[in-house]
Amino acid sequence: MSVSHAQLHSKIQTLLATLNDIVLDKEQVIHLAVTSIFANGHLLLQDLPGMGKTTLAHALAVLLGLDFHRVQFTNDMLPADILGMMIYNQSTGAFEFRQGAIFTQVLLADEINRSSPKTQSALLEAMEEKQVTQDGKTYQLPKLFFVIATQNPSQQAGVYPLPESQLDRFLMCVSLGYPSPKAERELLEGKDRRAMVAQLQPILTADEVLAIQEAVKEVHIAPVVLDYIQRLVAKTRASQEYHGLSPRGVLALKRACQAYAYVLGNDNVSIDDVQAVFGAVADHRLGQKFVPFHHLGGLTQMTIAQKILVEVAV
Repeated sequence: MSVSHAQLHSKIQTLLATLNDIVLDKEQVIHLAVTSIFANGHLLLQDLPGMGKTTLAHALAVLLGLDFHRVQFTNDMLPADILGMMIYNQSTGAFEFRQGAIFTQVLLADEINRSSPKTQSALLEAMEEKQVTQDGKTYQLPKLFFVIATQNPSQQAGVYPLPESQLDRFLMCVSLGYPSPKAERELLEGKDRRAMVAQLQPILTADEVLAIQEAVKEVHIAPVVLDYIQRLVAKTRASQEYHGLSPRGVLALKRACQAYAYVLGNDNVSIDDVQAVFGAVADHRLGQKFVPFHHLGGLTQMTIAQKILVEVAV
C-alpha cells in the first residue's frame, strides 16, 4: 500500500521529535543528519568522545527501519574484517566468500579514524558504487546503503586522518558539541540514553525511505537559487589556501538543499536552505581537517564555509 506525501511528512516529524528526545538540544544537527540520509548520502559525525555521536547514529538506524551492523574501528583492523574474506568449505572442497559487516543497509562505523589508511580505503568503493570487489569478483550491496561514521578530533592520540577521497564521499559532516546547561540537567535527571535507544521501534520502513529519496529529487530549485549556489562554489575555488568544491561536491550540495527543504515540508529550495546545509556539506571538503568547535570555550575562528557565506552576496 502506497503512502501519501502527507503521511510521509507526518512520519518525518515524528522521527525528528523522537531523535530530539534522545539527543537533547541538538535540533539543527539532527535535522542535518536526517537530511543527509534522505539525500541518499553518507554521514560523518565528528566530535570529542562521549558527546553522543554513537547514540545518534544508533537511534537513527533503528528509527529508519533499516538493517544495520555496528563496527568498532581499531588500529589493528584489516579490510577483510569489514568486507569479508574467502573461506575454505571442506564439504564442497572450494573457497567461498563470507560476507563481512559491510553487507547491510546501514554500517555504523564507530571511531572510523582509529583504523589504518589501508582499512579506511576498503570503504571507498562501497561508499561510491555500493559494491565490494574481492578476488576479482564484484558483490552488490543493498540498494539502500549508508555509512554513518563517527570520528574523533585529529589532535587526539591514536587517530589517522581520513584521506580527502574518503571525506568527499561523506555528503555531510556535523558536530554535536557540549549540551546546554538545561539539556545536561535533563540528562542527569532522566533515563539512560542507551536504554532509551534499546526500546526504540522503527518509524519508517525501507520502502518509505526509498519513496522519500525519490520525492526529494522533485523538490524545485529556482534559477536564482542555483545562481547563488554557483557563486558560493566559485568562491571556494578562488582561494589558494584550500581546494575548492569538486563537481561531485556541487551535486552533493544540490541534493542536500533539496532534502533539507523536503524535511521542512517545502516544495522549493530557498536561500535559507542553502545557507543551512552549506557548512555541513562544504567544510570537510575544503581541506579543513577539523571544524573549530564553538563549545570548547573562548573565541574560535569562523569556519571556511561561514566566511564564504558572509562574503558572498545573496
